[in-house]
Amino acid sequence: MSIAAKIHPRAFAIEFKDLATWSVAAQFVAEWNWPQEVIKPLGRILKRRSEAALETLSPETMVTLLTIRFDGSIEPREQIQIKGIKGRLFRVYPGDVIFSKIDVRNGAIGLARDDIDCMCVTSEFPVYSVNIDKVLPEYVKLLFRTTIFKKLLNSMISGASGRKRIQPSHLERVIVPIPPLRVQQKIVAYWSDAQSLISAIKRSIETIQNDSEKGLLKRIGLQIPPVIPRKGCFTINLSQNERWDTFFFRKDFISLDDQIRSANYTTLGDSLNFISRAWKPSDFPKGSFEYIEISSVTKNDGITHTRSVSVQEAPSRATTLVKAGDLIIATTRPYLGSFTIVGKKHDGFVCSSGFSLAESLKTEALDKEFILFFLKSEAGLRQLERRMSGGLYPAIVQSELEKILIPTPPLKVQKEVVAAYNNGLAEIQRLRIESKKISEEAGQQIEEMILGVSSVEDI
Repeated sequence: MSIAAKIHPRAFAIEFKDLATWSVAAQFVAEWNWPQEVIKPLGRILKRRSEAALETLSPETMVTLLTIRFDGSIEPREQIQIKGIKGRLFRVYPGDVIFSKIDVRNGAIGLARDDIDCMCVTSEFPVYSVNIDKVLPEYVKLLFRTTIFKKLLNSMISGASGRKRIQPSHLERVIVPIPPLRVQQKIVAYWSDAQSLISAIKRSIETIQNDSEKGLLKRIGLQIPPVIPRKGCFTINLSQNERWDTFFFRKDFISLDDQIRSANYTTLGDSLNFISRAWKPSDFPKGSFEYIEISSVTKNDGITHTRSVSVQEAPSRATTLVKAGDLIIATTRPYLGSFTIVGKKHDGFVCSSGFSLAESLKTEALDKEFILFFLKSEAGLRQLERRMSGGLYPAIVQSELEKILIPTPPLKVQKEVVAAYNNGLAEIQRLRIESKKISEEAGQQIEEMILGVSSVEDI
């Protein structure tokens, strides 16, 4: 038997007085390792708030609806008038506990922030005021996010598959540990300290990313200008008019273009051999291949995942066979920087037609990794942004991609820039691993403290 829960055998008996619902899963029993006087129903510390918005506000009042994410964070949506919403709205006040009936079991519970004006939610989001004389709102949030509590929630779900909900009345009857406030404060402080360390690491990563790129671009003679949109009327030489589009002539685009052209440069089309490499069913005798979608590639991590696809059911966009050493450039939403050089691990995979593929270099004066660094830098992304077209899914066509300007400093400088960039990436990876370790250890410690199997006094 686990310290966390009593696991029933295949056949078991429940006394009728203990039977809340006709569900085997609902008979899950949490075993909190606390003195009995600490174990109390949630209804003792949370009071349901059902204040209809129209009780205190007019239909014309602008209110802020809320989004609750699975990590417990709460984000405001755009403000809207009450009369523009179908159904009833309910008021939320700073410090209130809010959860999603459908997604609370996935972690969608949070505390209302104090920097959002006139918060409201629909009836799908129960709201509770917290009895701060007995419990800290932050402790409630940590409690709700423990593994054992999520199991309890899953034992209470009801409704059709895909729309299963936790009913507030069931939630309020759940028995949980409510230790003295000083103990709760220690648990919350431990979590806050861990989050402060993680936030400090995130700031360090951002500093490395920003300072490293700026320094390396400066070394090749480039300084990224601030975004400067055009206002009013302006004139250009007809010889400079590549397209009838005022956005194309944004001042920072022109400034960056002038900086690159003031030194040695070439174009992407003159630097790389772009090809189309179709695959054949015979390339995959096992009947399936690993597919690299645009969402599989990120600016900072390259190819993060792939999915196995049957040759017989291959998506229409799964068109291109990739080999180690290929440079693939996402042409849909290119400003996201989803570009990478294919490694040996992904040799022989298939990528989406949303990538442009370059097999090799046309010149020995350029390093392929330097080209990749430059394309993912702000200097490269600004040029891609300038030349893309389209509304909802902006993209860059091949002819425009090949017009991207690439500086050509001495090869020695290129290799030094790439080495420094890779060192920065290695440090970022180290910091991410450290952050993940702190997060996992803190989560485990919080779990054990709330279960009561780890002493709070020892932290």
